[in-house]
Amino acid sequence: MSSPHIMIVDDTPENLHLLSSLLRKADYQISAFPQGTLALRAASQRPPDLILLDITMPGMNGYEVCAQLKADSTLRDIPVIFISALDDTSDKTKAFRVGGVDYITKPFQVEEVHARVNTHLLLRQSQQRLQQLNCNLEQRVAAQLEEINRSQRAMIFALAKLSHMRDDHTGLHLERVQGLCRALAIELATHEDFFHIVTADFIDTIYHASPLHDVGKVGISDTIMLKPARLTTEEFEIMKTHTILGANTLQFVHAKYPHNEFIKMGIEIAKYHHERWDGSGYPCGLAGRDIPLSARIMALVDVYEALRAKRPYKVAHPHHKAKLMILEDSGTHFDPQIVQAFCAIDAAFEDIYDMNSRATEALFHPLAPCHCG
Repeated sequence: MSSPHIMIVDDTPENLHLLSSLLRKADYQISAFPQGTLALRAASQRPPDLILLDITMPGMNGYEVCAQLKADSTLRDIPVIFISALDDTSDKTKAFRVGGVDYITKPFQVEEVHARVNTHLLLRQSQQRLQQLNCNLEQRVAAQLEEINRSQRAMIFALAKLSHMRDDHTGLHLERVQGLCRALAIELATHEDFFHIVTADFIDTIYHASPLHDVGKVGISDTIMLKPARLTTEEFEIMKTHTILGANTLQFVHAKYPHNEFIKMGIEIAKYHHERWDGSGYPCGLAGRDIPLSARIMALVDVYEALRAKRPYKVAHPHHKAKLMILEDSGTHFDPQIVQAFCAIDAAFEDIYDMNSRATEALFHPLAPCHCG
């Protein structure tokens, strides 16, 4: 371990020489400067462990040097011991006020200099060790919290997956929804009207919260969920309640964890992703920007998914057809700016959908048969 580095600042050559000689004999590394400006420049390049600072100097005095040190975030924690012939109480008070940790009056005693320097170096080392321990503790706590968050998200994703067991004919619907929502959010982050809202945290949150959009379907009966034909008006009214069922369920969780942004966005998406830009959607008939942005993103993604999927009562539309149908509903069903963002990256939408579809086929139709027994 290298010996401590002490900087001495004094405009009197005799004082510089004397202090330097005394402290070098105690095995300290010494850098000595006759001017405050030179000392500040040197400190910014190689911060010392402690500074002995004279007050009365031409140009920049010791008070000004100390004030500049304390104004610099990289230097402010360096202990400064004033060493001066000024012995008035007001001078000493001012030295402490600008950030000094101690005050030695000239002419000084060698033993006193050694004792005070040693004491403040030990204090500085203790503070640095404590800061390192705190930093390590913060990192460990952050890692543990992240592990808890990952576990919670994985569990909630599994529950959301269960809500789609009855009607997810393609197997990877929620994974596609996550990828599509993230791709659309990333594109929106480049637009002037959205970049202050669609932050990195927003993108991460919508990726994890989007699978909750239809969690309320667990409360819809099989006769409706599994009906191999279009729903009647009455059945559709019941189906529409999945938005409220899902939001209410998540609201119960949010009441226990009111600062959880993941659950908060999950509620927005579950409740409002069937609202329409022109106000003709459900369950609340919200319109325009009254609809949360997360739900407006989810609305387009959900429709794209539905158009691409094959159902007993409908054919699967190819990507170009789905794109045309979404364009037709710009300004009525969808936020026009979100449609514009979709059009800018629609090839990515097609890739995400096709990649997940191929993964599903590989899962359920492996190339080689399994020979067991």
